[in-house]
Amino acid sequence: MNFTIHQLRIFTTICDLQSITKTSEQLFLTQPAVSIQLKKFQDQFDIPLTTMKGRQIAITDFGMSICEVSKRILNEVDNIQITTNQYKGLLSGKLSFSVVSTGKYVLPYILSNFKDAHPLIDISINVTNKQIVTKNMIDKTDDFYLVSVLPMLENTESIKLIKNDLYLVGSTAYIKSHIKKKMTHSVLSNHSLILREQGSATRSAMESYLLKHGITLQNTMELVSNEAVKQAVNAGLGLSIMPLIGLKNELTSGEMSIIPIKGLPITTEWQLVYNMGTQMSPVKKAFIDYINEVKIESLSTKFSWTKNFK
Repeated sequence: MNFTIHQLRIFTTICDLQSITKTSEQLFLTQPAVSIQLKKFQDQFDIPLTTMKGRQIAITDFGMSICEVSKRILNEVDNIQITTNQYKGLLSGKLSFSVVSTGKYVLPYILSNFKDAHPLIDISINVTNKQIVTKNMIDKTDDFYLVSVLPMLENTESIKLIKNDLYLVGSTAYIKSHIKKKMTHSVLSNHSLILREQGSATRSAMESYLLKHGITLQNTMELVSNEAVKQAVNAGLGLSIMPLIGLKNELTSGEMSIIPIKGLPITTEWQLVYNMGTQMSPVKKAFIDYINEVKIESLSTKFSWTKNFK
């Protein structure tokens, strides 16, 4: 056999994405280039690696076995570069994160100085909802997980970062035209409330608040991201209970306003979680040390603006 590292990377990416088009986009190659390298790789085997189902590419059982071996080979190739860098006194490697959607407002500020200090480290971030982050935590798919409500799982360690306060908010124009008196739980029942999707920590916190205070909603709308909820609120489609940390631009510009109501804010805490019991890479250990050393000073400075709206 005479396969190349380039062919292994292309093939494993095809296996992950199940698409020639997406593979070409991710690897910044043309589709014909991807197809040619896949054919050259396939020509070295007597057993098919892929099949076509209609217009979609599918990976055979044999292909998936070769993919697993290929990923191990690529991992060892990466380790060669990591070892070389270590002998040069440079920290390199990979860090992967699963982050609940509103965590994207926090994580960049945690990573920025660390990435500046260690530019050879590759970072991947999967932004999703709490349900999927928890599954990834169980499956140990990533190095770190950023959540605002800590799942009850064994063999995990967490580092507390900053508080996460959720407030009732609406567009300033909507508040002026639709809210004529002090907001109470009975008044809130008459307004449309915009919800995050099931599985979101924000959705769970909101539902617990509504249940605790006996609030029955007459009209709701469900959206699948914090940004979509913000756009709906800004458009005057209703109110929502949202994390303060993601509303800096809207509150500062005056587009949106916090509506005082009994029982809010709901306060949780952003926590960085990682699995125990597995061998810790130098990169992962360095990041944990960095977080423990700089988290309070760095994050309190970055998010000092929130004090203006509490």
